[in-house]
Amino acid sequence: MFNPKYQISSRLLENIKRISILAAQLNGQFFSRAVLAEFEKKANMISAHASTSIEGNPLPLTEVKRIIKSMPAHVRDAEKEVLNYNKALVELDAALKTGAVELKLDLILKIQKSITGGLVADFYSGKLRKDAVFVSDPIQRKPLYLPPDHQDVPGLMKELLDFIGNNGEKIDPLILAGIFHKQFVLIHPFMDGNGRTARLATKAILAKLGLNTFNLFSFENYYNRNVSNYFQFVGEKGNYYDIKDSVDFTLWLEYFTDGIIDELMRVSGELKTLTIAPGNILSEHQLLILEYIRKNGYIADKIYSGLVARSKPARVNDFNKLIKLGMIVRLGKGKATIYKLKQ
Repeated sequence: MFNPKYQISSRLLENIKRISILAAQLNGQFFSRAVLAEFEKKANMISAHASTSIEGNPLPLTEVKRIIKSMPAHVRDAEKEVLNYNKALVELDAALKTGAVELKLDLILKIQKSITGGLVADFYSGKLRKDAVFVSDPIQRKPLYLPPDHQDVPGLMKELLDFIGNNGEKIDPLILAGIFHKQFVLIHPFMDGNGRTARLATKAILAKLGLNTFNLFSFENYYNRNVSNYFQFVGEKGNYYDIKDSVDFTLWLEYFTDGIIDELMRVSGELKTLTIAPGNILSEHQLLILEYIRKNGYIADKIYSGLVARSKPARVNDFNKLIKLGMIVRLGKGKATIYKLKQ
């Protein structure tokens, strides 16, 4: 049975509290669909660059953006890596928006298959490894870590996924996501694509934070800024069987939550600069409309007229601006007209 060892240190507790506050602040803001769509595209490009760069892909961010925008038919392996990761990320984001994603082995196999398709032999793509592997020092070219035997991988993955599934209501999703990420890397279940798969699967757990704008984030970017730190915290040295009972997740969880904070602050800062643009500024009356709909499900002009002292043309303008920004939709006609948040 998988029973990870970790402590709720003062730093980890403070990080969790801070993330909760930052997430609440972001959830309390309203942004146009155009703004959110643009940020999502940018986040995906940053993630595709960062996550593949961590694994040694040499393409700079400018080239990654060009490739994702142009989607060339004939590509080299480095470009294929980027396109594969972006495709897997877009598919996962779309599934997460439906709320129907569960972290099961099938999902993990699907992610790894998307990431490695066309880059490795078919019998390594979308399948747990059936061979021995080792993790080496990229500079000294010497083995640093020996993962578990391939015969043990299915059982270890089941234990890990059972732990995540059984503790969804008991352990903070930040801690669960961090534990999953590191243990997945230690199990090393695939011949290739372990790191990229771990980072995408971790996103599925983090989405349970209830953060409406989570798809705007690229927490991989934090790791890529100092790859040495990432490998130091997420990895271990030695033989899995010698160290498995002594691995302490605490330092990794502190580092992991540091990265979430860093990305929350980056996105908050960038969104803040957009909201001050004249076209995106909302009046107190328009904010009142959004808040009322969020609490009650819908609003009608008759209800709105009872909340504010505004003329009919002014109220119409308020509704029309929110519709133009992609925040609400108009349903019905005449006196039966109501307004709801745009999904």
